[in-house]
Amino acid sequence: MEKGGDTHDFKDIVDGVQSGHMQLWFGANGCAVTEIIVYPNKKVLHIFLAGGDKGHGIEQLTDMNDDAIAWGKAQGCDGMSISGRKGWQRVLESEGWKQQFTTLVKEF
Repeated sequence: MEKGGDTHDFKDIVDGVQSGHMQLWFGANGCAVTEIIVYPNKKVLHIFLAGGDKGHGIEQLTDMNDDAIAWGKAQGCDGMSISGRKGWQRVLESEGWKQQFTTLVKEF
């Protein structure tokens, strides 16, 4: 979780999944965590944490893509988003994903 900016710790994820605020998706070699974000004009299923066995993280995310899309649609979501490192873009573009914006952070 340190590669994700240390925004959550393990207990935060467990509490979020148990409360239903977050969803835990299992793949053959890893898992992903999502949450639904409601904007004024759009509802999005957002993947904010994903990982797995070394070399399989991206594969397991693409394996879950269809199930997550179906579930998101059933929840009334208009689309999906992901926060991740640059390498995700290269692989996910073949699944129909596109870069919408870049997030920069400055800690103080």
